[in-house]
Amino acid sequence: MSTPPDLNLLPVFVAVAETGSMSAAARRLGLPKSSVSRGVAALEESLGVQLFHRTTRQVALTTAGTAFHDKVRPLVAALRDITAGLPEQEDEPSGALRLTTPVDMGLTFLAPLAATFSARYPAVQLDIRPTNQTVDLVGEGFDAALRVSVRLSDSTLVARRLSALESALYAAPTYLARRGTPRSASEVGAHDWVIHRRVQQLPAPLVAPTRPRLVTDDLLFAHRAACEGLGLAMLPTFLARQDVTAGRLVRVLPGWSHKVGHLFFVHPRTEHVPRKVAAFRDCVIAFLAANPLVTGGE
Repeated sequence: MSTPPDLNLLPVFVAVAETGSMSAAARRLGLPKSSVSRGVAALEESLGVQLFHRTTRQVALTTAGTAFHDKVRPLVAALRDITAGLPEQEDEPSGALRLTTPVDMGLTFLAPLAATFSARYPAVQLDIRPTNQTVDLVGEGFDAALRVSVRLSDSTLVARRLSALESALYAAPTYLARRGTPRSASEVGAHDWVIHRRVQQLPAPLVAPTRPRLVTDDLLFAHRAACEGLGLAMLPTFLARQDVTAGRLVRVLPGWSHKVGHLFFVHPRTEHVPRKVAAFRDCVIAFLAANPLVTGGE
């Protein structure tokens, strides 16, 4: 009784049938001639039929071999086309790329970065979810994420540190005109404050305010409230940079800043990083090299 054939031998059989030579088939497949010969012999043994007539110069299909070839060749060709058409098998990155990012990142540098990436890799469809929740990348089917963290400990993920992050003190010119500009860390406690709930404990040497003017869970809302003149706010420097340039915010205590962690590019651990993921990672690295999130003297 014949045994089920090894399907890996079917492309070997087709190559021999189409070239009429074990040597030529070996060159096409990039295999030793001995491997091709053993493969054909193993396939014949498993099928229980002779597929080729062999001479010293060439091989030719038997009647059974011809019938087998007529059925197998379209299947092997179709499988080759399917494999070649997979996004990660193509020369250029392609397919859908699902990402998560903190909301403030998504509304600042990620939008121009996405435009740069899409222009370079038009075959990639970006699917970006801005969220301040930590998403289960594998469980929810995401390819990668931008994350802000002091430390990442999930061993199922690979993290590439992209940039340090820092915060500084800012206030609107209208607020400073009304209340004055603090000149030292000890003076800030007497001022009105816009506080993000996660950072109610101000870092030393800042003196905590006795009564914040506004407390919020949303960093972007805190940023907007500071621009409207509600009080001092500790904001990421990358988030406040354009407002300082436009005159909507002024940096208070310009010699002081607070390191708040790092920005990471994170993706599931895998033996082969998908081309679209690697391409986006490299694009982020290049973009941040040209547009750093932390620059001296801000």
